[in-house]
Amino acid sequence: MKVAFTTSDRVHINAHFGWAKEIDVYDVTPEGFSFDKTLEFSGDLKEDGNEDKINPKIEALKGCTIIYVAAIGGSAAARLIRSNVTPVKARSESETIEELLTELVKTLKGNPPPWLRKVLQQESKPLNFEDEDEGEILVNG
Repeated sequence: MKVAFTTSDRVHINAHFGWAKEIDVYDVTPEGFSFDKTLEFSGDLKEDGNEDKINPKIEALKGCTIIYVAAIGGSAAARLIRSNVTPVKARSESETIEELLTELVKTLKGNPPPWLRKVLQQESKPLNFEDEDEGEILVNG
């Protein structure tokens, strides 16, 4: 699965989602993790109430399962959830990305919490093209 982190130093989860100029993305499996890419954003990201700054981030995060943030506004969190990306607030800004990734790998090997199991199950469901109804594709389940 792909996991993203808002960061200002590429080490800590220390950036507000809306203000983040960089979001690092990692591939995470029960076997380990590896860096995938850095998503970069520019413009006036600190302008409150500017919902347009959120659109490119939500679009860029498609395919990610989780994004860890230092902070996030309610409407941005809701929009991420509607895009099937689960926002998670980091415990502190001193927590490192590597620490969290190591913990996440251990969790995937063991017994993930119910919310993560649900996300992983949704991610692995194949599309069932036999249940098409007037052009709509339904997902198994």
